[in-house]
Amino acid sequence: MKLVLFDDYKPGLLKGDSVVDLTGVVPQGQTGQATMEGIITSFESLKGALTQQLASGKTAPLSSVKLRAPLPRPSKVICMGVNYLEFTKAKPLPILVFLKSPEAILDPGGTVTLPPAEFRICHHEAEVVVVFGKRGRNIPEAQWNDYVFGYTNGCDVSARGEFGGNSYIGKSFDGFCPIGPAITTKDEIADPYKLQVRFWVDGQDRHNYGTDDMGHKISECVSYVSTIMTINPGDILLLGTNHQGIGPLQDGESAEMETTGLGRLTFKVSDPLKRKWPKEIDAAMAATIRGRLEPAK
Repeated sequence: MKLVLFDDYKPGLLKGDSVVDLTGVVPQGQTGQATMEGIITSFESLKGALTQQLASGKTAPLSSVKLRAPLPRPSKVICMGVNYLEFTKAKPLPILVFLKSPEAILDPGGTVTLPPAEFRICHHEAEVVVVFGKRGRNIPEAQWNDYVFGYTNGCDVSARGEFGGNSYIGKSFDGFCPIGPAITTKDEIADPYKLQVRFWVDGQDRHNYGTDDMGHKISECVSYVSTIMTINPGDILLLGTNHQGIGPLQDGESAEMETTGLGRLTFKVSDPLKRKWPKEIDAAMAATIRGRLEPAK
């Protein structure tokens, strides 16, 4: 199933090019996040009603509704850094975890607005996102999938700068984490290591990589993160990107991301300062990452 929030954060299911309204079928919380967390935690008991509604419930064309981020304000937005082998045969770099602000979450079709802060460049990083389904701490690697509810698309928008010595804070500006369009339940993803991630800016090819290039596998990521912090239902984990397709985002552009089984996420970019960078893959950045991964010659 593909779960969504739409319009005034009503719950729904994607069905082709339509949305099935789940209002009255599932409990609706005080916020969109609470509604989706309620569905996640009660999914097994709701599954029969959801299946019936998907088959015969009232639908509306996607073009007639406004999709919202399927998790509008998770308690934690956890991210893996430099977690891909970048098409090399090198060993993974040491595992790296950081956090983005929950305020960075952006609706599908929304606009990423670049802030007036000083930075060298603003990059896109297209990533597969794990959606957690239950609370856990110190999760054994062998049990990682028990804590996963599903997957969605996400873009870790990254302003590259020093920001007082904390370079990662440039990833947490408001709206710097578009996600969606839906949460695809894990039963629809036969093998999360056989997904193809694509990203385009104004139709120009950027990211194009498979999740089989992941360095630290999802089992290790989930287990490691849970040794640091308690995982809650509705929390999300961005699994990192392959930087060989990384490039800039700038004023007036339209971006699209599509991952096998997860649908297509779109967003726009606005920069009041109208800063400009070469409209192409950032080969210098890609080479820097590759250089860190390749074995010494």
